[in-house]
Amino acid sequence: MKEPEAAATSDCDVPEVDDARVARIRAAMKSEPVMGALVELFRALGEKSRAHILFALTKEPMCVHDLAQSFGMSTSAASHQLRLLRSAGLVTYKKVGRQVFYSLADQHILDLFRTALEHVEE
Repeated sequence: MKEPEAAATSDCDVPEVDDARVARIRAAMKSEPVMGALVELFRALGEKSRAHILFALTKEPMCVHDLAQSFGMSTSAASHQLRLLRSAGLVTYKKVGRQVFYSLADQHILDLFRTALEHVEE
C-alpha cells in the first residue's frame, strides 16, 4: 500500500490562465460522441455484479447459468447484466449447440479491466 501523501490544496495561487496550454488541450480534445461513449463505457463498468461478471470472463468464457451460480444471482439477473455489458460492447457471445458462452469483447477490455484491478490493489 502506498504511503499517504501530504495534503494538497486544490486552489491555484496564480490566477492567470495559460492560453497556450488551454489551446493545446482544446485542440487535442476528442469529439463529444467519443467522450460520450467513454462515459457510457465507465458507466457500464460501474456496478458490482457487472464487475464480478467481467472478472469471471477474464478467466474463461462462461454461460449465464454458470455466471449466476458463481455469484449467487438469479439467471434472470445475470442475463440482464450481460445484456447491458453486451450493449456497451464489453462482452460478446458464441453459441455452441444449445449453449451460449459469453466472453470479453476484445483484448482492450481485458487490458482495461486488468489495469483497473491492478490500480485498486496497489
